Amino acid sequence: MIFYKLVFAFHIMENITVVLILLAVVTALAEIADRVKIPYPILLVLAGIAISVMPGLPSVSLDPDLIFLIFLPPVLYSAAWTTSWPDFKAAKRAISLLAIGCVLFTTVLVAVVAHYFIPGFNWPEAFVLGAIISPPDAVAASAATKGLGIPRRITTILEGESLVNDATGLIAYRYGIAAAASGSFIFWLAGMNFFYVAGVGIAIGLVLGQIFKWIHKITPDNPINDTTLTFIAPYTAYLVAEQIHVSGVLSVVACGLFLSWNSATIFKHQSRLNAVSVWNTVIFILNGLIFILIGLQLPIIFKNIHDHSFAELLFYASIISVATILLRLIWVYPGAYLPRWFSKRIRKAEPRPDPRLVTIVAWSGMRGVVSLAAALALPLTVGSAPFPHRDLIIFLTFSVIFATLVIQGISLPHLVKWLGIKPSDEEMKEEQEARLKIVSHVIEHIEENYSIGLSDEVLNQIKTKYEIRVQRIRKTESTGKLSLDQVTDFHRVQKEIIQLERSVLNTMRKEGRISEEASRKIEYELDLEETRLILETQN
Repeated sequence: MIFYKLVFAFHIMENITVVLILLAVVTALAEIADRVKIPYPILLVLAGIAISVMPGLPSVSLDPDLIFLIFLPPVLYSAAWTTSWPDFKAAKRAISLLAIGCVLFTTVLVAVVAHYFIPGFNWPEAFVLGAIISPPDAVAASAATKGLGIPRRITTILEGESLVNDATGLIAYRYGIAAAASGSFIFWLAGMNFFYVAGVGIAIGLVLGQIFKWIHKITPDNPINDTTLTFIAPYTAYLVAEQIHVSGVLSVVACGLFLSWNSATIFKHQSRLNAVSVWNTVIFILNGLIFILIGLQLPIIFKNIHDHSFAELLFYASIISVATILLRLIWVYPGAYLPRWFSKRIRKAEPRPDPRLVTIVAWSGMRGVVSLAAALALPLTVGSAPFPHRDLIIFLTFSVIFATLVIQGISLPHLVKWLGIKPSDEEMKEEQEARLKIVSHVIEHIEENYSIGLSDEVLNQIKTKYEIRVQRIRKTESTGKLSLDQVTDFHRVQKEIIQLERSVLNTMRKEGRISEEASRKIEYELDLEETRLILETQN
């Protein structure tokens, strides 16, 4: 018994050591990626491959259950939280065409390519392969487009697509496995079940979002507790949905979008600042581990393939990867322009899509960890027979992930530059107009409500800050001109005015007169300002 306990403890220590080493590598490579201007998922995958072929190092296997349960809910929830619901709703047609239409289109035609170009590949396993590699990855898309100056609408479309398409791909994946097991596939029944699984998953996410909103409101304002609840929410949404066999992915996304939209009313500034800091760190660690683990799978995948030569594997990988990339290009261009040709309302309401931006959407189809986890989660047997071509499906999935991440990810910045896409001035103007409106409203409020009852010194200090807004008033500067009572009045009025600024900002946000990105930026600044005032009052 003691021997077994020692062996178990040794395995735990070995796993902890591996995790710590990987975290150190992730941190170092993220720093390198920032310096060399390469999206860090690409660098991490390449580093994982390089590490995996070093002699003497232990192999690190990727548990698909661990990916789906531990990694997927927080990564999706974080992406949903930072996605603007108004922008998401405004781009719902484009997102739906990509997240549902393009995924199913890719699933079917990749299955056709696999069936006719890979000997012995029957329709059920071909369909499974198509479902696995059809959805692009949320993290890869956002990391690859970060800092490229792509318009906000395009970023919203790509991120919105990657939030929803995992559900489409995983649902198709389940039906593909069922077809492989039964040998039959009923299209209309699968279509009905798709809408049931997706609809109920979304409903569960919204209900749980409302419950967590209520919990946040009735519990005391405590940054640590509030941040902890933000981690409980995605796992609860995922587990409840999966327990009744509906889409856990869409449940998490719906819950995240709902709570994000209501975050201004359920979180205080300290909780918001604390949650943002903690989540940024956790998501950085999770994403880093995910992509380096992808690279580490290569030797394990190669070790299990015995029936094909290297030349055959290279041919199969090339044709499936090329097909995956081309099929997205074939879908995106008609999807961007055909709705305008058929609908007069769309032509009047929306400007004609810029072909350059359509090209960026078409080229941003990087695959990631969900595809690999789905491939690794394939059952070993169907009935009493081995699952057909299981090892080859895993290898092809890895190849598509590698090809799309490296080829598309590295070339995307150059494509943006070649197409002449530059940051839009409209978003900057919108933010500037929002700031001016808030400051104007505050100055008007000061003149109407604080001209009587405050000393001239306090009133001048406050008005100067909001009229110039180029320097911040420090306590040491104030105390040299104001008495202690006057400093207290100054802080009290400052807090009241910050609440007014929040009110104006929330009104503009609800009325759709400011983008979510600009709203969050201003809200973050107000959180910092209120925290500074509280600390000054306490000192």
